Amino acid sequence: MDFFRSQESLTTMQWILRAVVAYLFLLITAKSLGQRSISQLRFIDFVIALLLGNILAHPLSDERLGLAGSMTTTIVLVVLYLGTSWLSLKWNGLKHFLDPPPLLLIQHGQIHMHNLSKARISLDHLFSELRKQQIEDVQKVALALWEPGGTISMFLETQHQPPAAVDLNVHTSPFALVEPIIIEGVVNNKLLHKLGKNDAWLESKIRAQNQDMKQIALATIDTSEQIRIYKLTQDKHNKQILS
Repeated sequence: MDFFRSQESLTTMQWILRAVVAYLFLLITAKSLGQRSISQLRFIDFVIALLLGNILAHPLSDERLGLAGSMTTTIVLVVLYLGTSWLSLKWNGLKHFLDPPPLLLIQHGQIHMHNLSKARISLDHLFSELRKQQIEDVQKVALALWEPGGTISMFLETQHQPPAAVDLNVHTSPFALVEPIIIEGVVNNKLLHKLGKNDAWLESKIRAQNQDMKQIALATIDTSEQIRIYKLTQDKHNKQILS
């Protein structure tokens, strides 16, 4: 365990052990922080990400720094992060500091310039976001909000919204989620169990389509238990495609 402590020099194996331990420790740390911290960087998530990256990076490049101290500091920061997140659920003042309410940028085609300044957004950036959502005219926007995560939510005026099937009195089929049940001959047993089915049921469905389960590249199933098998073919450039 000498690679944990600061030394004048480290052997190649000690450097490797440091990297492996730090990698596994970071995986556990990221899991402890929760998925929201990974997928959506809030203010507090951004701060903790900067701190953790710097704390663990230095012992991996400087043998004179011990790894144990950095790991201890990281654990303390994770505890502080989780505690702050818990307090923000109980204390509105802290919640509003960490997750401030959205800023109104556009309302019924009118741009609120003072809120653009607060969010540090230029008009060019605002119109770029409009183009990304295929909105060519700001007058079509009923509401645009600058969210705490740094994204802009936009809602069109009702007369510019595309009609839904219910508006046109069009009959539609019920929603059916499609998920992969077989990938490269391997059955997704977890999904099969969730559907209340077993291997024998799946095999019978596959045999009904004159297919060999082990030879299937991809098969999907929806909530109405309809199975579709994708065949592996080649296009005109001899590239493999599933269709």
